[in-house]
Amino acid sequence: MGEPKFARPKFDTPSHPWKAARIEEEHAIQANHGLKNMREIWKAKSQLRRHRRQAMRLIGMVDTSESHGKREMDDLLRSLHNKGLISSDAKLDDILSLSTEDILNRRLQAQVYYKGLAISMKQARQFVTHGKIVIGNQKVTIPSYPLSRDEEELLTWHPSCPWIDNPEHPIRKAIDGRASSAEYGVEEEEVDPEATSEFADEVVAAAEEAPSAENVGGDE
Repeated sequence: MGEPKFARPKFDTPSHPWKAARIEEEHAIQANHGLKNMREIWKAKSQLRRHRRQAMRLIGMVDTSESHGKREMDDLLRSLHNKGLISSDAKLDDILSLSTEDILNRRLQAQVYYKGLAISMKQARQFVTHGKIVIGNQKVTIPSYPLSRDEEELLTWHPSCPWIDNPEHPIRKAIDGRASSAEYGVEEEEVDPEATSEFADEVVAAAEEAPSAENVGGDE
């Protein structure tokens, strides 16, 4: 049963810890997505397994066109569509084709990068943890926060960021330059925001001005 006051892990660890192929794959994913540790990958894999398990169970049903089976199938497809994992016309078979990286791509950190608000995954993580990213009027400091489709259009920089109205700011120039060349992901061209002398004061001010989102199952 375990100790009642301690929550059980919500993800599965690898059954065999020393498989070279799996380790190489996870190291590549970690580098591509700027992840803090392997546990973030294991969480994504566990989430993917749950979705696939639901889909396979529904596919194995004799009839999902009526009653409870159809309702459960529609709920699953609607939920995954709202999470941005599948399209609106997707079928159960499409869930089985999802990958671990599809799950990781819905993290706030990844969406900040893909939307062009940062020049690398590493910088995207810095912006999130330093309070430079908001969803609507809500500051979110959790890199693993799962961004829904409805929240995509609300994602932007925090109003206190000095580069919003200053195109000559070093960070803004680097981001605009990367956007114009459409060459995201080149680490050697990254401009670390901590390299600017004003950045430390900006982080403290931004953290004090805006409310923080509640951490719902996210990493630090």
